[in-house]
This record gives sequence, C-alpha cells and structure tokens, in this order.
Amino acid sequence: MLRYMTAGESHGKELIAILDGMVAGVAVDVKFINADLRLRQAGYGRGGRMKIESDRAEILSGVYRGRTIGSPIAIRIGNKDKTYSGMEPVHVPRPGHADLAGLMKYGLDDCRFILERASARETAARVAAGALCKLFLKHAGVDIASHTVEIGGVAVERVPRSVKDIRRLCGRSSLRCVDRGAGRRMIAAIDGARERGDTVGGVFEVVVTGVPPGLGSHTQWDRRLDGRLARAIMSIQAVKGVEIGLGFESTRLPGSKVHDAILPAGGRSSNNAGGMEGGISNGEDIVLRGAMKPISTLIEPLASVNLNTGKAAVAHVERSDICAVPAAGVVAEAAVAFVLAACVIDKFGGDHVDETLRNLKSYLRDVRKRTGFKV
Repeated sequence: MLRYMTAGESHGKELIAILDGMVAGVAVDVKFINADLRLRQAGYGRGGRMKIESDRAEILSGVYRGRTIGSPIAIRIGNKDKTYSGMEPVHVPRPGHADLAGLMKYGLDDCRFILERASARETAARVAAGALCKLFLKHAGVDIASHTVEIGGVAVERVPRSVKDIRRLCGRSSLRCVDRGAGRRMIAAIDGARERGDTVGGVFEVVVTGVPPGLGSHTQWDRRLDGRLARAIMSIQAVKGVEIGLGFESTRLPGSKVHDAILPAGGRSSNNAGGMEGGISNGEDIVLRGAMKPISTLIEPLASVNLNTGKAAVAHVERSDICAVPAAGVVAEAAVAFVLAACVIDKFGGDHVDETLRNLKSYLRDVRKRTGFKV
C-alpha cells in the first residue's frame, strides 16, 4: 500500500515528506523534483515568502545509486525563513483560516500553533512526494500537467487537451495559462486586487494521459477512483470545489448530450466523464478541475475578535499572496500523481517496478484480447 505523510511548520526548521510503499527500481531524478518545487513557488501574484525560499529536496533515505530500494523514502526541504520560535503570539484569528476552529479543537490560546501547520507552505513537502510518484508513473506511460483556467472571473477561451501542448504553453505564462489574452486579463485582475488590498481566487485544471483502464473500483465507496481523486484535490489548502470532466455543466444538459458513446475500437465520442465511469478509469484522459477561494489573509484585514479581551479587533495579518492559483495547480498534480501511483500499485502489485510493468502489460494484452479495444 502506497502512503505518505508530511511534517513541519511554515516557519520551522524544515519540512519532511515520507513516502512509504513505493516499489524498488524507480529511477529518481532530484532535478525533476526540484523543478516541480520551483513551479510551486512561481506565479504572478505570489507573496514575499517566495523571494526568500529556494526550495530544494534532499533525499535522506529509500534511494540508493539513483533508484528506489523499496524502503520508506524520506525527503527534507529546509526553510530559510525559520523564525517560528521567535514570533509573537497571535490572539486575533483571521476569517477564512484554520485559526479559530483549530484553537477551539485543540484547546490552545495562540493562533500561531495552528496557522504554522495549516499554512500552504506544507504543500512543498507534498509536491516533493508527488514528484516521486510522477517518476514512477512515467514508467507506466502516465503523464500529468496542470494549467490555470480562471482567475478573478477571467476564464480561458481555448484549452488544448494534449499534455505536451499544455506544458509548452504554460511555460510561456507567469500564470501557467495556455490562453495568452486571458492571461493578460488575469494579471490585470490580480493587480486590481493588490491595489484594493484584496485577493482573488480561481480554477485550475489537471489533465492526465496514458491512464490504463481499470484503476479504482465500483465495489466500495472508498475504492472509487473519482472519490479518491476528489478527496486529494479538496485536501489542498483553500480549495472549495472539484469538478470531474464536464462537471456541473452536465446538470444543465440532457443525458444524450452528456454521456460518451463507445466506439468499436474502444475509444469514446467525447470525454465528458473525465476518464472515469463508475469509479473506475476507462482509458480516456483524466480531467479534473479545482476551485480555489481567494487567499484569506488580506492586506486590508476583515473584522475579528481579540480572544484575550473578547473585544472587536481587525484580523491578524501574515505575509501572504494575492493569488496562488497556478501554484495550487502544481500541488494538484502531485496529489493526483500520488492517488494514481497508489492505484497502479494496488492493481498491478509487484515489489520492483519491472514486476509491476510486466503485470500491467499482461493485463492490457488480456483486455485487448477480450474486448478488441485498443488500450
């Protein structure tokens, strides 16, 4: 069973990710991991913290001579801004953050104890673990890309479905946006929010190609692939909604316009299902979108209460972003990669990547033989 955990606080000494259950023999490219960490830090609208940190992954265990060895993989990402112990306590919670709910849950009296761990800084560790999962999935021919489809009410008009095209066009945009005109309008929306002391949210999309049919299951709620992916996306800080394939638009159309006709060779007339039916991957590209709310920390803070005095106060202000939608897309890639890697290992087993791939190839041959479909 593949699983991972992270540890560390936003302004603590370091972040740690532990990935347990990865098969042996996977080629590990630390430059690839660090490239994803840089993407997570980038994007127009990011705050001052991104100018301080230059995230680099240090693999502490589980990899020898450039390949996984089957034991738990520990990854360290150091914090340059490690001022946690010297920071003033925070007694005025910020609306929209975990501050108040966390204090009530854990019986604490300082928001700092909550906000340090609740911070999206934690996602750097997730991205590192997810990058390792991407390297495993590459062996299976699975590729993942994300891009920004909406910020501040400005949406893209055209979306390529090729992962290669998405990655190429995103590389030209500070917002990881494939539509140059929409990208310019998104930047204007971010600038306007900054001038008002406000923040803006948006929508990112993740596209996955090369996914074999048969991942996940219809037999139990917690084995459904769409449910597992939705949970992974929703676990990202500030994400408030998930769509798969046509998503909410499917509620506005008749069934004849929603469901994807099956073609003789096994392909589909469309991919409104987003690559999954009945909780199982169907061989089409997986397409998901996440809705990210505006960042909760505002330059012009909202009303709150001083928990020491019980009197009205303005919310505490931490250094923050105006917009982090492009970064959330990169985190979502990592979250999706972990779920898919776990499902591949669940389905095809093996303790070495070669064994897993042999099982995958044998399975696909059997599917082709039984159905005549090109998978």
